[in-house]
Amino acid sequence: MEMKRINAGKLRAIGYDARERVLRVEFDDGSAIDHAGVGSEVWRRFSTSGAAWSFYRDNIEEEFAGKRGRAGVSPGKRPAGLDALFGGPGQDADKR
Repeated sequence: MEMKRINAGKLRAIGYDARERVLRVEFDDGSAIDHAGVGSEVWRRFSTSGAAWSFYRDNIEEEFAGKRGRAGVSPGKRPAGLDALFGGPGQDADKR
């Protein structure tokens, strides 16, 4: 997911996965929330808003389910290096 850096209220970056309909917001404290079920029109309005923090609080925060995470870590991805240590997708079971 490509992230757009912003400086609006507590927001530091926003991104959208149109195929999965997931909106990611990253905050100034290093936390992130992935909001599910967000339509492309909401993303368009949010990403072009002159008051992104207010738009987020008014139209997204309470309207769409969110899953907390950490900024810089893509949703559903394992941190690099863990597959090498513990085995991962594409490795034969007898090699683990």
